[in-house]
Amino acid sequence: MHDHHDHHGHHHHEIQLSDVNKALIIGIVLNVIFVVIETGVGLWYNSLALLSDAGHNFSDVIALVIALGAFKLLAIQPNQNYTYGYRRTTILAALINAILLLVAVGAILWESIGRLLNPVAIDGVTTAIVAGIGILINGFTAWLFVKDKDKDLNIKGAYLHMLADTLVSAGVVVSGVVIWATGWFVVDTIMSWVIVVMILLSTWHLLKDSIKLSLDGVPTGIDIQKIKDKIKKVTTIESIHHVHIWALSTAENALTAHLVVANDSTFEAITAAKKEIRHLLAHENIHHVTLEVERESDDCPGEDCTIMLESEEGHEHHHHH
Repeated sequence: MHDHHDHHGHHHHEIQLSDVNKALIIGIVLNVIFVVIETGVGLWYNSLALLSDAGHNFSDVIALVIALGAFKLLAIQPNQNYTYGYRRTTILAALINAILLLVAVGAILWESIGRLLNPVAIDGVTTAIVAGIGILINGFTAWLFVKDKDKDLNIKGAYLHMLADTLVSAGVVVSGVVIWATGWFVVDTIMSWVIVVMILLSTWHLLKDSIKLSLDGVPTGIDIQKIKDKIKKVTTIESIHHVHIWALSTAENALTAHLVVANDSTFEAITAAKKEIRHLLAHENIHHVTLEVERESDDCPGEDCTIMLESEEGHEHHHHH
């Protein structure tokens, strides 16, 4: 049963992947160059602001590499041992990513305490110029991910990092100018705290979402009650139970459910109902659907009295070519 025709607009994965891969590679290259420049200048001018910003940017490079690796793994076909392929790695990647950011926060805070105890003279102008370049690079990289950011948790992670970095670089520019004008080196340290708060805010959601998906929670943005109600409205469907919705990867969701149909339902009517349900779920971004059908008269607790009509949907495997 290849319902190709009712698949309009649900093929965003293929189109998106090539674009996203390109965006990730461009982002990685630009940010590596920037980290090298920033580290060099930071060491030369003794600017810890630039060094901690370089550290933060380096964590972004790692985040982008993880996201890229996860997408490469998405393309691997399922096999006997891994029947879903390696899609789940994208969820692990998002989790590692969030944890890395928390580690970066700890490093910056540690650094800033040392700074308060022993203030360091800083060249404000150079700091401002280098951070200015950072605004351009991070802003451009963030822009590359804007259109795909809501389709996937890792892309959202990369986007949030880049956005935060753009603001961070702006902050470093401001602190550089203030230091140049007033000679208050402590501004630099205060800036690093602002950076920390921003990283924490952007990381919190990433951490929460990736833990939720790791535990097979219902992905954010999917309302299980609303979906049950919609399915119950489909003709011949009397009720629905054993509903499970979970994420196969940061971009793809799955659902399994038991449907109870009216006793007099014909096989054709049931098939039509299932097709309608799949269509309905595709619009909710759930593409891997397994439905088990029971008649009302099978009103018995044991699983053996269910009639299995059709298992995993026929066309699911062609998403990944």
